[in-house]
Amino acid sequence: MNKIISAPGKFIIGNGEISRLAQHVSAYGSPLMLVAQWDDAVRVEDSLNKIEEDGVAIVASNFIGEATKREAQRIGRICAEGNCKAVVGLGGGKAVDMAKLVAHERGLPSIIVPTIASTDAPCSKMAVLYTEDHIYEETVTLPKNPDLVVVDSYVIACAPERFLVAGMGDAFATYYEGRACIRSGSNNFNDGLPTNAAFALAELCNRILLDDGVKALCACRANLVTSALENVIEANILLSGIGFESVGLAVAHAIQAGFTLLPETNYAMHGEKVAIGTLVQLILENAPLGELRDVIGYYRAVGLPTNLKSIGINEVTEEKLRKVASAILGHGSCIHNMPFKLNEDTVYNALAYVDSLDEL
Repeated sequence: MNKIISAPGKFIIGNGEISRLAQHVSAYGSPLMLVAQWDDAVRVEDSLNKIEEDGVAIVASNFIGEATKREAQRIGRICAEGNCKAVVGLGGGKAVDMAKLVAHERGLPSIIVPTIASTDAPCSKMAVLYTEDHIYEETVTLPKNPDLVVVDSYVIACAPERFLVAGMGDAFATYYEGRACIRSGSNNFNDGLPTNAAFALAELCNRILLDDGVKALCACRANLVTSALENVIEANILLSGIGFESVGLAVAHAIQAGFTLLPETNYAMHGEKVAIGTLVQLILENAPLGELRDVIGYYRAVGLPTNLKSIGINEVTEEKLRKVASAILGHGSCIHNMPFKLNEDTVYNALAYVDSLDEL
């Protein structure tokens, strides 16, 4: 079996980089299709205006905020009618995924401008789709990664800290899920085995989060750009993006998808639910006590959830947890990338045991 790694065409990060967005996107032509929610566009309104002042027209999509098939079709029609030359995804993970999907379906370049660092979606070639009721539906793997990713570290420093922390939860899983895939010999999302470089990036992602996570959080609270903050932004967006896609996912993200079946978890962010999924994976692996304590200690230090109540499950019942466990064991689930077989009982017991970790 061959080994494959994939990555975005170009990744740019810097303080104030969005003010230089015009020079980055001008090569793609005009007009550009903008996929962004209204409030995200308003946050960077001056930069968007400058693009138009420099002769690059922008066609607004008025993205509704949920990544659905119907929304992708609607935006695609606007893109076609406007004869757009490229698609710009600006905002959080769902706007980014919509932009990637529309760009693929229209055969156009994709330009990603995240305004938060809450997921690793900006650099991946995958688009996660949900139903209009916010339930996970499917993950679409596209032929290529985004052509360009532009990250303004000041914009992210000024976003609410919860987004950065959720991104840490998403990125923190990268190493543990990747480790499981290496042990099981599972294929990655490029339909090949992981390269040494991809797993090294997953390890680096974990090390940066442990070393700089707390410092980055403090910088974000003060709306300041520091080396620690930019390191964590890079870990959340680039290292995690390449790591998960070119090494693989396992229990943590499967659990997150299962949680979408419980409406009370809708207000928890993707990375917050992934963080709980990582704990479930470590329980299933019977991880050493020291490793569990280190992970719980990190979660507490940066404010990631450590129990089911913290993601909205105030009343924990066997019925709810078995609903999650049963749903994620279907064919094609990344939970099967573990190096051992799992069934509903083992997953249910690990989910139920999560709340006991607070006693460690």
